[in-house]
Amino acid sequence: MNKLQANLCLICVTLCWSTEVIIFSCIPDGILPFATTVITSGIASVILSVCFFRRIKQEMARSGKKLLLRCLLLGVVKTAYDILFLYGLNYFDVSTGAFTFCITVVVLPVILLTMKRDVSKKTWASVILVLAGIACALGGTLVHAQFLGLLIMFIGCTVRAFFIVKLNEYAKEHDPMTLSTWISIISTVLAFVIWVFVQPSTFAAIPWSGTVVASFFIYAYFIVAFAQTLNIFAQKRATATGATIIYSLEIVFSLIWSYILPASLIDRMTPSPYHVIGALFIVAGSLIEIIEFKSRRVRNAIKE
Repeated sequence: MNKLQANLCLICVTLCWSTEVIIFSCIPDGILPFATTVITSGIASVILSVCFFRRIKQEMARSGKKLLLRCLLLGVVKTAYDILFLYGLNYFDVSTGAFTFCITVVVLPVILLTMKRDVSKKTWASVILVLAGIACALGGTLVHAQFLGLLIMFIGCTVRAFFIVKLNEYAKEHDPMTLSTWISIISTVLAFVIWVFVQPSTFAAIPWSGTVVASFFIYAYFIVAFAQTLNIFAQKRATATGATIIYSLEIVFSLIWSYILPASLIDRMTPSPYHVIGALFIVAGSLIEIIEFKSRRVRNAIKE
């Protein structure tokens, strides 16, 4: 897999993630996000463990304790930013919260600089375009936003940026299937502890139905097992900043779904001109990161 193929895989991952809102619309509002994480991550970990048992066993024999400690770190950090975004989004409407979520693309290069890692000029150009898209889409809405909500979202973006950096680093050293499986297992355990604390009745509190069960299984397979694992595969060849820039396309896909899908599947929303312009800036920033620009001298050297 080359870098372009890795970026295309990341686009596929982002497309899968953008359908979360559609699946969530089939899950009753009374079901806590912690419960959804426990059930979907649990199902995904079972699927991955059964299908790739030998591969996981070989990787565990090779990496052992080192791998487990790294997966524990990733699982804890992932759970942390999930909770921060869960509470942070309460201060915003859907579109504003989604664009605020993209601020991770600005935070991550700064984190890399503090870690004394280089960030290319092309990446900075992409970041500036994505930031312009976020600013355009949000317009004056952030002026009226509560400071606490902005603070929670900023901390969440910082934690998520750290997660992406470490995932990108570990994906280059370990088997993607094993990483994905252990991250799912750890997320399940951590979310279950929180779920028990918040809602001691746990599984008995869920209004089980065919739709709920189907939604859990679809989410577990496509969003957790498939998209998460494909994301780790792509991270082997992608950069942390490049992946984050491509992740920002999720809001573009979400805007498309909210406009074209029927009201029975999703809360319809007509994007404003500012949303459209902002989305175009984000697409432009992503294309700069995805497309490989080579000089004529480099192209001739490759041909020779």
